[in-house]
Amino acid sequence: MRAPPPRRGGPLGIQCTVCNPFQENSYIVFDEVSREAIVIDPGYYNEEEFLEADAFIKENGLTVRRVLNTHLHLDHCMGNGWALRKWNVDAEVSEKDLFLIQHADYQAQMFGLELNDILPEPKLFLKEGDVISVGNTKLLTIEVPGHSPGGLAFYCAEEHLLFAGDVLFRGSYGRTDLPGGNTAELFNSIRQKLLCLPEETVVLCGHGSPTTIRAEKLNF
Repeated sequence: MRAPPPRRGGPLGIQCTVCNPFQENSYIVFDEVSREAIVIDPGYYNEEEFLEADAFIKENGLTVRRVLNTHLHLDHCMGNGWALRKWNVDAEVSEKDLFLIQHADYQAQMFGLELNDILPEPKLFLKEGDVISVGNTKLLTIEVPGHSPGGLAFYCAEEHLLFAGDVLFRGSYGRTDLPGGNTAELFNSIRQKLLCLPEETVVLCGHGSPTTIRAEKLNF
């Protein structure tokens, strides 16, 4: 487990688990009053990784209410099956990324991975402007295509936090050479949707360490 990133006041807890061979960041976000939780990008590659996250849920008396995928590349959604079976929660995604999960075997071959679980096809879809509420935690859905056609980011204005998936990294940005990727769209998403957020916003990335909007403005 990685220690939670710095945050400002408010009843919001965050736990990051680094998962699978791609060292993907999977986030458990929970309301410290209601003990309700959401999981963002469950990239659990095997039962051991899932059980580590499940143990945190149980030890802290949390109830998982929603599972969100920023996009449907395998390293960010390999735990969707575990979440559905163990927490009885189906993942919520952009419908524009469904083709990726429908060709999961091809993705696995491309990434050199062995699929250890059957990935359920999501049935719940998110779009620009949707608000995800769990307890006192509210996340705004932002569509950020480019890394994948259905890329999503989730922004918590109260806490100045952005869950950016693989769109924006510390000093870098997501690759666009995978199926459906588009460099022009990615740069437009970053500049028009993310860099306009308050500069103090902490960016929690899909891989690697956090950054801030202020720091990333220097790179664009």
